[in-house]
Formats: sequence, C-alpha cells, structure tokens
Amino acid sequence: MAEKTIKVTLVKSVIGCKKAHRATVRGLGLRRIRHTVEVIDTPAVRGMIRTVAYLVHAEG
Repeated sequence: MAEKTIKVTLVKSVIGCKKAHRATVRGLGLRRIRHTVEVIDTPAVRGMIRTVAYLVHAEG
C-alpha cells in the first residue's frame, strides 16, 4: 500500500528566523527557496509544517 505524501516548498528565506525554525526546515529536507520535497504524511511531519507555516507552502 502506497504511503500518502505531502509536497512541501520553501517560499521564504530562513535568514532572521529562530534557530529552531531553521532546524525544522532542514529537518524537512528543504535547502533553498523554491526547493520542493515530498515527505511522508505523519503527525510529526504535519507538526513540523505547522511550526514553519510562514516559510513553506504545503500541498497534497
């Protein structure tokens, strides 16, 4: 059975953000603006996305 995924794109720079938020963005696998990754849809990942919602765009 295929696992559900979420596409996450970094849309705003992490410069000037809290260190914890920068670490969260890196934990999602995002490296630069407009970089998109597909992550497995889990409660932990949803929490990470919610934490940095002002920096990323999520779909799916």
